[in-house]
Amino acid sequence: MARTDTRFRQAHNQMLDHLRTLPHDAPLASEVQFATRLGVSRTVVRAVMQKLAADGILRQDGRGKRLVRAPRDKDRLPLRDDYIGRDELEARFLDWVLRFDVPAGTALNITQLARQFNVPTHALQEFLASLGQSGLIERRPRGGWRLLGFTADYAVELSEFRQVLELNAVRSFAALPADHPAWADLARVRDEHLDLLSRIERDYHDFSRLDGRFHALINSVVQNRFVAEFQKVISLIFHYHYQWDKTMERFRNEAAIGEHLRIMTALEARDGPAAEAAARTHLATSKETLLSSMRGHHLA
Repeated sequence: MARTDTRFRQAHNQMLDHLRTLPHDAPLASEVQFATRLGVSRTVVRAVMQKLAADGILRQDGRGKRLVRAPRDKDRLPLRDDYIGRDELEARFLDWVLRFDVPAGTALNITQLARQFNVPTHALQEFLASLGQSGLIERRPRGGWRLLGFTADYAVELSEFRQVLELNAVRSFAALPADHPAWADLARVRDEHLDLLSRIERDYHDFSRLDGRFHALINSVVQNRFVAEFQKVISLIFHYHYQWDKTMERFRNEAAIGEHLRIMTALEARDGPAAEAAARTHLATSKETLLSSMRGHHLA
């Protein structure tokens, strides 16, 4: 069951239980108070209240809300076990955007997309709100969301910002103490690269996920919540771009493995400047591959 939907449904039913104890037309506590009472975010509380208002249980009263009618048993929401989770939603949404068949400026139909991605509408809204800072979408002045599109300019800006984040991460990684657990993780990822390299002719398609694990590990040593949100979007996009252009895919992936290994060799030698130089080379190659993929789709 999707964790976000579980929180919403449980909070909804807990709210009903609380409302049963109130008299008719009673004023309700604030969203902040309900968030504390129910142990959920204000976003979830707001979504619950919107649902209760739509069901005629609550009404807006100035800046507050009042109870219109007592909740009934049929108002309760059953727990669902067929919705996808947040990670799967991210992957499906990015795949939908990056297939290039959605024009820039498209208004997003929340109801239709929620059905398409198999998520409740409030979970999709919450996801889009978190993605708003990525530059792929924007909130419309009168409500709703609009797709800004994946353009050549966007790809260049994304690549340049990725370089800022990842070079900083490489420098941080090289400076880690010898007993930091990231070194053991790096050794395991190195072994995975060597294993894939030994069977690259047959299994070169496996590289995109290995690439994602490698870059996630490098960036994991930077503990910054803002960086983490941007990095998630960047990683998804660069993960998917390996699937867009199949031209010389086997050789491109083999070359990228070699670039990863050079970064890891320099890191394990605690040679920060060499690791940074190898990372610059790899990020430049990745940027050109991304733009080449877009040219193949007549977008650059």
